[in-house]
Amino acid sequence: MIFETLDSSGHEQVVLCHNADAGLKAIIAIHSTVLGPALGGVRMRPYASSDDALKDALRLSRTMTYKNALAGLNVGGGKAVLIGDSTQDKTEVLFRAFGRYVDSLGGRYITAEDVGTNVNDMENVYRETEYVVGVHQVHGGSGDPAPFTAYGALQGLMATLNRKFGSEEIGKFSYAVQGLGHIGMEFVKLLKERGAKLYVSDLNPDLVERAVSEYGAEAVKPEEIYEVNADVFSPCALEGSIDAQTLPRLKAKVICGTANNQMSHVVGVEAHKRGILYAPDYAVNAGGVMNVSLEIDGYNRERAMRMMRNIYHNLGKIYELADKEGLTPHYAADRIAEARIAAIGRLKLPMGRSSPRFMGHLRGAH
Repeated sequence: MIFETLDSSGHEQVVLCHNADAGLKAIIAIHSTVLGPALGGVRMRPYASSDDALKDALRLSRTMTYKNALAGLNVGGGKAVLIGDSTQDKTEVLFRAFGRYVDSLGGRYITAEDVGTNVNDMENVYRETEYVVGVHQVHGGSGDPAPFTAYGALQGLMATLNRKFGSEEIGKFSYAVQGLGHIGMEFVKLLKERGAKLYVSDLNPDLVERAVSEYGAEAVKPEEIYEVNADVFSPCALEGSIDAQTLPRLKAKVICGTANNQMSHVVGVEAHKRGILYAPDYAVNAGGVMNVSLEIDGYNRERAMRMMRNIYHNLGKIYELADKEGLTPHYAADRIAEARIAAIGRLKLPMGRSSPRFMGHLRGAH
């Protein structure tokens, strides 16, 4: 069954990582190395089952392939998930044990922080392998990627506002921000600095209070955030918050946030029918991976900031193709990413050869 799943999803490799002494139960999923080594963070969550963890790893790693391709990076897509409670199960030995598994792949997979992990965890991974980015600057890293993800999302937001409303002036509009984690709070900060009207929600009341006191946001109950009369709905929590039940409740005319996998393609089509402009999440939230990818060849912050400004232009290309071909932004983004993967894949092969393995998966990607 697992091999049938991998065949249909196009994954190259899945690694089960287990060390009882360290309490390690993790899964590394490598979706594609066509563009280069698979780059993607390690997420730590108390998954209900190993099957749930595997599904998450497969889904997220595929998204990373498309995110990295669309961002113009010379890296493929991978992801790791670590089964555990990030608030109480973290230890040095846990992440060092994980680092050994990463190292055993010889550079096919490069890890980084993600939901439930941070730069200090990456430092422990770094003790066992060089194939990790997002470490402290003293080790040639760029540190916490959250500010870069938020800044990149700001570029995507401006392009989307301009497409929908004819103005990219952030302060002219109101925002319902769902999720005030590390990246979500950074996004709120940037919006406030530009004079935006903010409505915020989170399951953690302390984070809501911080957004209210520091950034003048208006608190909204989590179950009511969808119905706020705001111009933009910004999902910045975990994936899948927009579905067949929540979409009809939205009053916003734009969806643009930093969360991964915010909605299915089916829901995206319905959003399009309702006149809602959706900024594809993996195009919007690519700032973090753009930033850490530069650590592979030698980090330069100025270059990183220039790269993140390309997100504005990437969103413009997506909307142009969507209009031209009659596609939703979801599908237009996928089309652009797939075209680049296929083109670079052919370039890397000997003359006269094609790449049937990956092209077959691209055709069946939806």
